[in-house]
Amino acid sequence: MKTFQLTAEPRTDLGKKAAKAIRKENKIPVVLNGGEIVALPYEKALKPGEKIVEIGNGKGLITTDLTVDRDAVRKLIYTPDIFAIELTVNGEKRMAVLKDIQFHPVKDSILHIDLLEVSDKKPVTIEVPVKLEGHAEGVKAGGKLTLSMKKIRVKAIYTEIPERVVINVDHLGLGKTLQIGDLHFEGLELVNAKNAVVCAVQLTRAARGAQATAQ
Repeated sequence: MKTFQLTAEPRTDLGKKAAKAIRKENKIPVVLNGGEIVALPYEKALKPGEKIVEIGNGKGLITTDLTVDRDAVRKLIYTPDIFAIELTVNGEKRMAVLKDIQFHPVKDSILHIDLLEVSDKKPVTIEVPVKLEGHAEGVKAGGKLTLSMKKIRVKAIYTEIPERVVINVDHLGLGKTLQIGDLHFEGLELVNAKNAVVCAVQLTRAARGAQATAQ
């Protein structure tokens, strides 16, 4: 993946009213998830913006509330590409990936961003764009190639995740499909259901006519 540089500031004033005020300043509230899991009660001092979310069994997860400039994330959000985010907070660098975005239901403006902290020791699950290459046999026979899944979910160490998953369709015949279970990529675990259809060569009217004539 490409690396995206992003600077964030700790957010200590929480709640809906505070979030609304942040957005008026052309900033976006952000939560950085995936932090350290600690035993409760946690007696060490937390850094600005950090809080503990109880996850059960006497344990808690440290998350960090942040703000980022709206203009700073445009090239991160409005693109089909995926990125590893080098996040700088108070001079400290942390690696993350985009987990979720909440948009305004009417204005379509960004309301909130969730990031997931990553490392080179723990696999992460992320959606990766699909790119088809080659000339399918079924298309040569008059069929139409369709892409059903523009992205597939993969699990791997973030440094091993490609910018896109390339699938060769040269041998995809007329009326045939490629499913998740048919695919394999070194170092990647595919998380989608094995019977999920990624792409297919559909029969067209012309192809049906050619088949009927051949028979």
